[in-house]
Amino acid sequence: MKKKVVVIGGGHGQSTILRGLKEIEDIDITAIVTVADDGGSTGRIRNLYQIPAMGDVRNVMIAMAKSESFMKDLMDYRFEGSNDEDVVGHNLGNLMLTALTQISGSFMEAILTISKVLNVSGRIIPSSLEVITLYAQMDDDTIVKGEANIPSFNHHIKKVFYEREVKATKEAVEAILNADLIIYGIGSVYTSILPNVIISGIKDALCSTKAKRVYFANCMTQNNETFDFDLLDHVNAIEEHGAPIDLVVKHSEVIPFYIKNRYLKQNSIEVMDKGDLKQPVIECELLSFDRDLVRHDPKKIKRITEEILKELD
Repeated sequence: MKKKVVVIGGGHGQSTILRGLKEIEDIDITAIVTVADDGGSTGRIRNLYQIPAMGDVRNVMIAMAKSESFMKDLMDYRFEGSNDEDVVGHNLGNLMLTALTQISGSFMEAILTISKVLNVSGRIIPSSLEVITLYAQMDDDTIVKGEANIPSFNHHIKKVFYEREVKATKEAVEAILNADLIIYGIGSVYTSILPNVIISGIKDALCSTKAKRVYFANCMTQNNETFDFDLLDHVNAIEEHGAPIDLVVKHSEVIPFYIKNRYLKQNSIEVMDKGDLKQPVIECELLSFDRDLVRHDPKKIKRITEEILKELD
């Protein structure tokens, strides 16, 4: 029987994990994706048409497509120009999702239609079908409105929240409750993972599920969001917002000094493990240093995920 794997997040981190997982045979993949993004093309469309943010959904679609294709390239095409009028700055994929949502009257139907065209490996489920705005409370009690604005404040984040009750999609809740393995991350903790987790229906399902809940840890901190966080800080941030973690997976590679120095100039440092987690930790090769960048490698993610799945038998 196929193992059911749910990946919760958004942004490029979630897409990286999914690029690895889609190559694993005999698994059933579900991506639960945040719709709290309010910047760029996504934000403009969201405000104009009052539909959920689709930028992260589009990225996940491209990552989960079974093969490279002309259609895949079209989905990621961005119209260039010197202003934000008309189609300038928009991704074609965002416009296609908008058009299909208006034609069908359903954001879920639009996702399903394009997923079929792209031959997507698995299901893509937005965490909510509502138009939602993410808020953050900083350590000085400043309240910041909007996902795009949160990383621009040079303060520690106490918590992220929604101003009103947000309803989870029933498909997301069912996927979590029926999962064998749940993966959080990688990517922005406060603006990619937690916007899903803090939705009460999803939070309750994560606490009730019998699935193994695994956090693939970030390798580098994020400027103005998690700059001085160690591994325990990342794990605590997720658990304090209501998402239990059973296992942590972290990189074992030694990051070259010259690369770390380059990241330091961008206020980003390596996430260190001080050995104080209560959860078991798997330390393994996860990274690529192509073009002097620190990135997770989908093939290495595939390899360790296969090992974790074998342990579930």
